[in-house]
Amino acid sequence: MRVRLALFGVVLGFCLAPILSAQDAVKVDPKHYTVVSENDQVRILKAHYGPHEKSVMHSHPATVAVFLTDAKGQFSFPDGKTQAFDVKAGESQYGAATIHLPENTGDVAMDVIVVELKGKAPKAAKGEMK
Repeated sequence: MRVRLALFGVVLGFCLAPILSAQDAVKVDPKHYTVVSENDQVRILKAHYGPHEKSVMHSHPATVAVFLTDAKGQFSFPDGKTQAFDVKAGESQYGAATIHLPENTGDVAMDVIVVELKGKAPKAAKGEMK
C-alpha cells in the first residue's frame, strides 16, 4: 500500500511540475521578452522570436497581444495539447490567463506587443487566444 501511495505521489509530482514551475515570461525567457512599460494597471512587453525559435513554459495573466509582423506559430500547454496560430501584422487578440510555451514555426522573425492586464479580468470566449 505504501509503495502504491509513494508511486502515486511521484507520478502526480511529475504531472504538476510544469504547471507549478511556470513563471513570469520576462524572468524565465529574457532572450525573447523585455518590459517596455509598467504601471499599476498593465505591464507592456515586447516579444521577439527569430525564425523557428521557441520559448520555455511560462505564464501570463490576462493579455492583449498586438502582432507587429505576420506570424505563424504554435502554443504548447502543460497538458500536452497544442494550438497553432497564423496571424497578420496589426491583428490583436485577447487571451485569458494561461501557462504556455510559444514557438515561432515560421521562416521569418515574429514580433508582438503583449499587454498584461493586472487585476481581475474576464475569461476568454470560445475562439480567442489562450
